[in-house]
Amino acid sequence: MDSREFTVPDITPGDLVRWAYDNGMVNSKDGRVVYEQILGAAPDERCPLCGHGVVRTLDHFLPKRMFPALCVDPLNLVPACADCNHAKGERLPTDAETTPLHPYLDRIDHDPWLDAQVTHSNPVWLDFFVNPPSSWAQILIERTRYHFTLFGLATLFAVQANRTVNSIRHQLTAMLDAGGKDTVRAYLTDEAETRLADRLNGWEGVTYRALARDDAFCNGAFEL
Repeated sequence: MDSREFTVPDITPGDLVRWAYDNGMVNSKDGRVVYEQILGAAPDERCPLCGHGVVRTLDHFLPKRMFPALCVDPLNLVPACADCNHAKGERLPTDAETTPLHPYLDRIDHDPWLDAQVTHSNPVWLDFFVNPPSSWAQILIERTRYHFTLFGLATLFAVQANRTVNSIRHQLTAMLDAGGKDTVRAYLTDEAETRLADRLNGWEGVTYRALARDDAFCNGAFEL
């Protein structure tokens, strides 16, 4: 996509963006209604770019500095948390593979693509990665991997998963003492199924699924 095709003659990109915001999206009554509708479109105020953070702003999917004519186009405005908005910045894709996923145009969450495995360090750690189905086109796989890297999702999800393990360690120890590894696995599997039914690619469900699959973890590797 050539950004030169999205400028307006005889007005600089900066002036165009300021005019559009002052007269349309932000400072006019009707425009502000649209702004708030887009901002509130994310279910549970969850950032659709990372699936974890709280929506705080609108991100321009294509940078407004380079695509000023799209600066108030609703399809170019995506609810985002502050971290994702900062991580994305004004990067412009150099090819199809470096185009991040548009949360409302690239509907990929009907397929399981997020996975994790347990790393037995001290303490245990979960490594998250993209594991898409074989039916996906290669370009979609590459875009998903790029999106995953751009927004630092492996680290974000691993940190959250580690907090989850810490919060249930006492409970798992009691289960292991009372009923052995099968009791631990049954609990983790049930938690995974409950969460994955709500969000197929949510880090919480994927965390519990990875823990349930790991024999050593179910047999007490979670103990410090």
